[in-house]
This record gives sequence, structure tokens and C-alpha cells, in this order.
Amino acid sequence: MKIIDILRQDRPTLSFEVFPPKTSDSYETVAQATQEIAALRPDFMSVTYGAGGGTSSYTIGIASELSQRYGVDSLAHLTCASSTREHVHAMLAEMKAKGIQNVLALRGDIPEGGAPAHDYQYAAQLVRDIKASGDFCVGGACYPEGHPEAPTKNADIDHLKEKMDAGCEFFTTQMFFDNNILYNFLYRIREKGITVPVVAGIMPVTNGKQIARICKLSGTYLPEKFKAIVDRFGDNPAAMRQAGVAYAAGQIIDLIANGVTHIHVYSMNKPSIAADIQASLSEVLKP
Repeated sequence: MKIIDILRQDRPTLSFEVFPPKTSDSYETVAQATQEIAALRPDFMSVTYGAGGGTSSYTIGIASELSQRYGVDSLAHLTCASSTREHVHAMLAEMKAKGIQNVLALRGDIPEGGAPAHDYQYAAQLVRDIKASGDFCVGGACYPEGHPEAPTKNADIDHLKEKMDAGCEFFTTQMFFDNNILYNFLYRIREKGITVPVVAGIMPVTNGKQIARICKLSGTYLPEKFKAIVDRFGDNPAAMRQAGVAYAAGQIIDLIANGVTHIHVYSMNKPSIAADIQASLSEVLKP
């Protein structure tokens, strides 16, 4: 099923992200985690795409297996920052051959010390190519706190509108830890005429030191109540895991209560985290 058809249903949705292995040595571990998360029967699962396309074969393989073997609709990421149009078309042809219907179109990170391949400078260009290449449902990324490279938040929203006009049918947000940031973002983009569904990306934090580093690099805001959790439990892995899952579940409950009903959880390939989140929302997710 196409993701947009799932999102159009009049009910909350819960989906999970997994990432492919960097080497064949770790493939079995990732495959096992993917199978266990798929057994939770989420509405769909996304599979990330390594920097420079280094894991592209794994991305396509896992996404295909999710839908063909486990019966879970999949969303394959595709980046273009270091790709030629020829390479992208080859990836799309392989996706089509393996029954993948959904693609998340991303510019991706520019290689360190390099520049984007001349074929693609913006994700909107990739979106147009995907739409022209077959009957794919195409999604894109959005940044409630603004893309780090955008000169202004308004300019960032203008780029988002370009992606929608190019054919993006939904957007998935980068992680955020303050729901008010998302609510303000949704108001701004709706005012600009962006009408497609927005899926809220939520990361359950189980490692306090790691999240501090990630947020520093991405510019993600950490509210004081979340900092207090990290300060209090960051050196106790079991307590940090429990508190992180509870915080994420609280975010999701607040989002659904306020009309943001499509939730995408960055599971970090941890089936137990995905299961705990799902269990904590068993009644909340009912139509």
C-alpha cells in the first residue's frame, strides 16, 4: 500500500524507522531486529540510506523484504547529494523491480570536503525525477526548527513548498523534543499553503551523552524538563532508558490529543524500544 493511502485513513498511525548495516558482517543482526519490529505490525517501516549510497543494496533489500516477506508496508530512503541521475534511475528501477512503492526523497549530507553532484542540488529535483520514473508515492523531510543550512525559517518553508509542488505527498519531521515547536511549525506551513500530511518523528532517548552530541550537531532544542531527565538519569542506563521511553510516549500522547495523529518512531534498530512505545500507546492509538 502507498503511504499516502495509510495516512488518509481516519485514525492514528504508528511507524518505525530502521537503518541498514554498514557491512555484511552485521547484516544478520539488523535483519533480526527488522523482523522483530515488523512483528509488531506497525502501519509502515522506513529504511534509511547510508551516506553516499554506501548501503543502497541493503536499503532496497530490507525494504523489499518488509513488504514481500513480512507484509509490512515499507518506505525506502533515497539520497542524491553525491549521486548522478544515472545512479538514481538505477536505484529506482531496482526498487520498482522489487515491488517497493514508497520513497522518501532526501538531499542527504554533502560529503565532507566535497560538493553535491552536479545533477542534484536540492531534494525537489530528486522528487521530480522519482515522480517521472514510475508510480511511486514520494515523501520528504521537514525540519520544525529549520534546516541548519537554511538562511531563514521562511526560506526553509519556501523550499518545503517547492518539494510539495514537485510531487511530495507527505513529510516526515526531524526529531524534536518540544511539541510546541512542532505546533508552531505546522501553523506556519499551513499558512504558506502546504497541505499534505505531516508525520511527527519521535526519538526515544536511551543514551544521554549521545543525544547531547546529536542535538549539538543538528541544532535540536532540548527543553529544560528533558535536560533534567538527562542530568538525573544519564549515568544510569536502565533508568535513562525507562525515562527516555516514557518521555517519548508522553510526547506522542500529547501530539495525538492535539490532532497530530501520524507518528514515526526512530527506533535505532532496537525492537524492545519499539515494543515498549507501542505497548504504552495501546489505547491511545485506537480510532
